[in-house]
Amino acid sequence: MEINDLTAAEARIWRAFARGEYVDFRTGPDDDPADGAAWGPERTVRARVLRALLLDGPRESGEIPSLDLSGARITGGLHLQYATVELAVRLKNCWFEEVPRLYAARLWEINLSESVLPGLIAHAVRVDGVLRMTRARFTGMVRLAGAEVTGSLYLEGVRIDAPDAEGPVLQLNQAALGADLWAPGLRARGPVRLTGASVTGTVNLKDAVLDAPGRTALDAQSLVVGSSVTAGCLDARGTLDFRGSRVTGTLELAHARLSCPGGIALRATSCVIGELWLFGGGPIEGALRLRRARIDSLGLDPDLVPDEVYLNDLTYGALVPHHPAGRRLEMLERDGDGYVPYSYEQLTSAYRRNGDDDAARRVQLAKLRRHRRTLPWYGRVWGRLQDAAVGYGFRPLRAGAWLLSLLAAGSVAYALAPPPALKPGEAPDFSPVFYTLDLLLPIISFGQETAFAPEGPYQWLSYALVLMGWLLASTVIAGVTRSVSRP
Repeated sequence: MEINDLTAAEARIWRAFARGEYVDFRTGPDDDPADGAAWGPERTVRARVLRALLLDGPRESGEIPSLDLSGARITGGLHLQYATVELAVRLKNCWFEEVPRLYAARLWEINLSESVLPGLIAHAVRVDGVLRMTRARFTGMVRLAGAEVTGSLYLEGVRIDAPDAEGPVLQLNQAALGADLWAPGLRARGPVRLTGASVTGTVNLKDAVLDAPGRTALDAQSLVVGSSVTAGCLDARGTLDFRGSRVTGTLELAHARLSCPGGIALRATSCVIGELWLFGGGPIEGALRLRRARIDSLGLDPDLVPDEVYLNDLTYGALVPHHPAGRRLEMLERDGDGYVPYSYEQLTSAYRRNGDDDAARRVQLAKLRRHRRTLPWYGRVWGRLQDAAVGYGFRPLRAGAWLLSLLAAGSVAYALAPPPALKPGEAPDFSPVFYTLDLLLPIISFGQETAFAPEGPYQWLSYALVLMGWLLASTVIAGVTRSVSRP
């Protein structure tokens, strides 16, 4: 392209390029690139001129060339697929007529901050530096699948409004970022895909809004994050899917609003996470799935737990904040898989590590009661007897209360109507207390039961006391055995 073919605006950019000078076409601080379609020829630049500069632009000895432009109306398509551009490209506050195509290009740095674009095609792009699109606005899909960025990808304040797109509006699947994915305040109308992506640093989605009702708002399956995922105050309308992800630090969803009524609000199955924070904000609308996850520290507010949870084979080292066992047990009762013994064992272990043995015992008692509901009728009857007698071994004082109650009742009854002696001349003096003890205690004998024989209803009372004694002894032995055998 000859210099004589350039418009005045293009000639200005051409002259500035070789010296790396900044060109600003903006007319004031309120200049909005959303109005770029109406901008006149004085700030209109053809995309093919920019392409010619980037691929074979003029050079000056001792100067570092760069394309540093603001406030331009860029017409036509900026096609750089497979190109190698070894200089900085900064197209800020610009309006693009067509979707830039950077497929498999190799760039040093690209900055599209605060620009308005109909989309971006940059599959497999490699950026040896940073890719910055701060507060950019897109009306179509942003395709960065397989992108490789040695630095950070900046998407803070980006708006992507493409609800009718045939795929995810932001595609970062299989992308590799050498530093951070920085996207606080991101607004995406449509699904976001991070499947198989690798981020060496932090993923920041604080205050982001992911709006994909009835769909997967964030598909982060097999995501690998070297540091943390910060998503405090996230507003997600649709499913957050972290299946198979690896987050070395914290997956923070503090004060987040997760809403997927009738579906799955958060799926973090088969994950390995340092810390998971789920507290603050409103209750989760939709199911919570944490099956087979491995979490060092689980920060879960009971008030956020939805009516449908799936916790089978979930392993965690610590459970915070500390709440009474009754509040945590409500979550286990809601498990969609029904009775899951492993979940009760995990909760028991968490309380024991905190030194709260009483809460641990309550969880174990709740586990046995929940298990009882799965048994046939005779098993449920026997379980209820053990529960009523000694609380399955976790309430040993209850056995003493039963014994004292039966002893008092029998003693009063036989004191009012002493049974006749079998051998009047040989019988010891009658003692209603020790006679009742003889009936209640199947092993110990005080010689009273064999010397006296009650009649009528008192004989039936003796049968009842003998039966209650055997049942009480059996449940005590079973409960004590279970208590002693607990780890």
